[in-house]
Amino acid sequence: MNYYILITIVFVLITFINLCFLPRLSRKESSSELVSVLVPMRNEERNVRGLIGSLKKITYLPIEFIILDDGSTDRTSELLSEQINGDERFTVVNGKPLPKGWVGKVHACKELSEHAKGTYYLFLDADVRVSPSIIEKVLFQMNRYNAGLVTGFPQFPIPTLLSKLLVPFQHFLVYFHLPLAVANHTTKKAFTAAHGAFMFFKKEAYDECGGHEGVKSSLLEDVHIARRLKEKGRKVTIVNNTHDVTCHMYNSNKEVWSGFLKNIYIGLGRNPLSVAVLSLFYSIFYILPLPLAVYGLLSGDWRYLVPLLAIWLQTFMIDLVSNQAKWHFLVMPFAAICFIIIMWASMLRGLKKQGYVWKGRTYS
Repeated sequence: MNYYILITIVFVLITFINLCFLPRLSRKESSSELVSVLVPMRNEERNVRGLIGSLKKITYLPIEFIILDDGSTDRTSELLSEQINGDERFTVVNGKPLPKGWVGKVHACKELSEHAKGTYYLFLDADVRVSPSIIEKVLFQMNRYNAGLVTGFPQFPIPTLLSKLLVPFQHFLVYFHLPLAVANHTTKKAFTAAHGAFMFFKKEAYDECGGHEGVKSSLLEDVHIARRLKEKGRKVTIVNNTHDVTCHMYNSNKEVWSGFLKNIYIGLGRNPLSVAVLSLFYSIFYILPLPLAVYGLLSGDWRYLVPLLAIWLQTFMIDLVSNQAKWHFLVMPFAAICFIIIMWASMLRGLKKQGYVWKGRTYS
């Protein structure tokens, strides 16, 4: 039991040290270079008003906003015209039919890059909202780290039960398992993470790695394009952007399930052994502490409470840094259960070659 307690405390220390290497967007830098903000949209009528309103408040100049309507069948196009209302900084283009072998979003981003004229490209998802000074803050970090790409995991509102359990897990997995000192200061591609909702590129670095065309069939294009950048000797900087970028990723339990289902097994390299090992790891260190704590309360042996307190502290630190709900750490054991369930569901779907459905399209 003593060794088990020690391991959980070590996890807390590892996480604390790791978070020390996560730069926050706190300083600004100006530039006279054009920035192209590029947003793919497909049936995003619920996000048009919020997105365009957020983009219009960006203070950086010079800037251009290019929106690609990727075959929307709802009111996306109509609402875009209404919300842009003649603002000359905005251009709306219609997406071309999806070629065979391409993932929809990846093809849309590739098309956007063909229309962009900027020295820098900022790819955003339609459900993202940014602070007015976001460009200046990201430019500072890009120049500070001499990076080809600056990315980060936004703050995620969590409106549904499943989102409360799973969505913040994205921050936990990165900030615990990824050594940020290595990820941010070297070009070792094994130590890479990225979030496709917020990707700020130097154009020359984007072109050098082949852009989105180089990852055309990937459902995990953000990580794969970041790895290609590192292969070219470019740094990828992961920043804490949670006070400047919000991503309203999922609005229903069904969307949460579908989103994690399509990404998680692919993110593990389609490796069943990784699923098995992670399932065992999270069962031992993030689910077991709860029944141990109950036993400790009933038996009066307070040692059995320490593992639960340790994983709560570890999760609380990550929640605090990622601007997440302050109570979220309390549900960590249940979040771990959901994480294991969806890992296995994603793996089984992949092994059965049933495909993953997203935005009305099915991918293998």
